[in-house]
Amino acid sequence: MPAVTVPDITVLPRITQPDPLATVHRRVVSVTSAPSAFEGEGFPVRRAFWGVDLADLDPFVHMDQMGEVEYSPGEAKGTPWHPHRGFETVTYMMDGTFEHSDSNGGGGVITNGDTQWMTAGAGILHIERPPEALIVAGGLFHGIQLWVNLPRAMKWSPPRYQDLRASEVALVSSPDGGALVRVIAGEVGGHRGPGSTYTPMTYLHATISPTARLVLPWRPDHNALVYVLAGEGSVGAERRPIREGQLALFGPGSAIAVEAAPVQASRTPDLDVLVLGGRPIREPVAWMGPFVMNTRDEVVQAFEDYRAGRLGSIPVVRAGATVHGAPDTVVESRRDGAH
Repeated sequence: MPAVTVPDITVLPRITQPDPLATVHRRVVSVTSAPSAFEGEGFPVRRAFWGVDLADLDPFVHMDQMGEVEYSPGEAKGTPWHPHRGFETVTYMMDGTFEHSDSNGGGGVITNGDTQWMTAGAGILHIERPPEALIVAGGLFHGIQLWVNLPRAMKWSPPRYQDLRASEVALVSSPDGGALVRVIAGEVGGHRGPGSTYTPMTYLHATISPTARLVLPWRPDHNALVYVLAGEGSVGAERRPIREGQLALFGPGSAIAVEAAPVQASRTPDLDVLVLGGRPIREPVAWMGPFVMNTRDEVVQAFEDYRAGRLGSIPVVRAGATVHGAPDTVVESRRDGAH
């Protein structure tokens, strides 16, 4: 899991340790385990947010850990052309290569440590696939796709695409040099990532050495989530155990703590986690398949617009569209979190 590394972590800027007298450490509300599934044309994923209420995830909707998988020649798979409306997809690659194209002219190739940030907004068609070289030769594939909701006023924004290179990510360390933190979007301790977001949020990837403890200042008006990509450790003020494939949801406070276990498996020498949070939108959510809107009628209209060709045109021979990463019935959430 190389993503972005540095030869000497001691030369990096340090995250300022929160003032212990003015800090309220967030306690853990829940730890859930991500079930395995298959996405697109059949690549393996873990559903990171499975079992967590949409109201607690707000402004996030869905997150898949894609792989980690070592493809044999001819095995690598992607997704066919499909539509989106009403939210943003954020694809972060740690190992391997992914190609993206969309009906708005956006796209490109992302590899170790790169991120593609696609705002579907009013509507877009896109395709994601491994490059031909990976399909032919095989190789390692590991990434994350996060869905970020848009507030009602932004759901009809024009589609846009951000190509964030690994070299643009802000790199910082914990005060003792025991953790490397990659800031992809948002801000932590005065260090800002390159991602431009409609919904205020922070998105980090941290690698924590055995026994090291990472304490992050965190905006009290944002929620907080930690997902374990690899390794074992503990989270929160109470040091609750957590391991690979698990998600921790935190309660209120102004700081997040994550600690790596003293002994890690040989294949994962460190604890690798994603840390994310955002300002809740607190609007009704109606979600089915590739559309995240505010009402059931808006979801139905999105499907009708797609079938009528109003979400854009595919610049190549059209393949069938499928529903990705979502329930097959409309999921609705009100501000009180009821469904």
